[in-house]
Amino acid sequence: MAEQEHTRSVRQHTTAADDPAVTAALAAIGAAAYVVDDKGCIIAVNIRAQRLLARSAEELLGRDAHDLLHRDAHGHTIPASRCTMRPAFHARCTAQAAGEWFLRGDDSLLPVSWLLTPFGTGTQEATLVVFHRERPLAGDVHRPDSDPRPQPAAEGLTELERLALLAETTTTLTSTLDAQETQRRLVTLLVPRLADWAVIDLITEGAEVWRTAVVHAAGSALAHHEELEGPMPPVTEASAMPLSKALRGVASTLAGPTTYQGPPDSGIAVEQRRLFETTGIRSAAIVPLRSTRDVVGALTLGRGAERAAFTSGDLPLIEDIARRAALALDNARLYQRQRKVAQTMQSHLLPRLPSLGGLEMTARYLPAPDASQVGGDWYDAFRLSDGATALTIGDVVGHDLEAAAGMAQVRNMLRAYAWAHQDPPSRIVERLDEAVTHVTNVPMATMIFARVEREEPADWRLRWTNAGHPPPLLITRGGAAHYLNDGHGILLGTGTRTPRPDATVLLPPGSTLVLYTDGLIETHRDGLDEGLRRLGRHAAALAQRPLTVFADQLLRRVRPSDNDDDVALLALRTPAADDIG
Repeated sequence: MAEQEHTRSVRQHTTAADDPAVTAALAAIGAAAYVVDDKGCIIAVNIRAQRLLARSAEELLGRDAHDLLHRDAHGHTIPASRCTMRPAFHARCTAQAAGEWFLRGDDSLLPVSWLLTPFGTGTQEATLVVFHRERPLAGDVHRPDSDPRPQPAAEGLTELERLALLAETTTTLTSTLDAQETQRRLVTLLVPRLADWAVIDLITEGAEVWRTAVVHAAGSALAHHEELEGPMPPVTEASAMPLSKALRGVASTLAGPTTYQGPPDSGIAVEQRRLFETTGIRSAAIVPLRSTRDVVGALTLGRGAERAAFTSGDLPLIEDIARRAALALDNARLYQRQRKVAQTMQSHLLPRLPSLGGLEMTARYLPAPDASQVGGDWYDAFRLSDGATALTIGDVVGHDLEAAAGMAQVRNMLRAYAWAHQDPPSRIVERLDEAVTHVTNVPMATMIFARVEREEPADWRLRWTNAGHPPPLLITRGGAAHYLNDGHGILLGTGTRTPRPDATVLLPPGSTLVLYTDGLIETHRDGLDEGLRRLGRHAAALAQRPLTVFADQLLRRVRPSDNDDDVALLALRTPAADDIG
């Protein structure tokens, strides 16, 4: 039973172990290390720890670290109430201790020194433990005069603290693709742990320099000084001042108020003098933010008179931190650039709605918040050669540029078939399905294709076929909502050639027809039925709102907060009876 419990526990604790950011952070630490969750169970471990402990990852993951490892000098189990890590673990603060013992897999005792520090995996709060083997003198199995209680980290970081900080920096900064959030996290990591002030200067894609953050440790809080932020003078090649050199990627430098007291050799030097005079920084370390591709900016850490001045020995650690920050900022920029390109492409692919006499129509498209910001959702509306109006909405499998390109292919082929053939919707979609299979790279897609035809004097008729898509929603002017579940067939791209059904319904005066994609109704928490129920309830409540307000409010009320899919919505409203002349 114990082995079965351990197996289940290992399965429950594989998320962090499989997280590339956590794996990379642990691998980068030059010492043995493991990560525990908020219950003290090991959720990730590096190879150095496995070797020192003579235990495989499978033997460690999911186990309570205290119960498995902690022993006294005689190999006896230590009660949890006497665990020296426990106070810092629960207080989520950094602590360290020496003269302790871990039990190895071969039942021998390992004398260790350890450091414990909070550690964010990106998905949960965790704690990092870094440890190394102590080498006591012969016969010195225990040092009773040593204090086993964890001591707070001193001003000068120990090697274990440096390694822990680098690991925390890696996981904290790589778990976001937002440049502003990356800067916020960087400042939080460094102030007040390493400095009283943190200043970030970034080089924009237009080669301008912007001072994006000037942050000061004000007690337990961080204070932002917006009056010192903003555009900076250009970087000059001739300037030999520390910030100019860092922004050119030339060198890291120590600086102080006297550094900028002489005649300025550039506009940036003038701004730096103002920074030192305003902040009272007495010692600063200025290092480049250099990614693998280019220099993205510079990081300045400053200390006041109450703290020890930076020394050249501090620069390697700050440079390592800056290198990791630069990679995170560069990745965020690349992501934002891709996002902008994708959104521009998507906006050009989506059509302008035609002007339809007597009918109101509006559409909305919302990209996925955390995906590649472009997908295969689309809508379309256009006049047909026989005077009817075509409506369509669909979703090509995928959330990338390839899905968007496939969406454009499907939409354009559908337009051509619908214009050239006055056939029922089912026959148009059957032709389209054949083409999708043979002349596109679209794997599969869902869609609704419909015709809206006027029936005198006041009614409009909807004829449609549904290829595996969520059903249309029809709301009367009085607020009665029901789904149009008829006309349902299989999705496109399966290779199955079965006849597709058609369906028809009258659209009464003042009624609203809603076509939408599944991103509007699907959530990670609730089932599809709950999403459809929620959509119908809110659509009915909004039945008499103006159509543009109806669409905006419907998206705001119904779109799930945990939505990770794009959403397309097409709404059509027939004229009310008193508007028909």
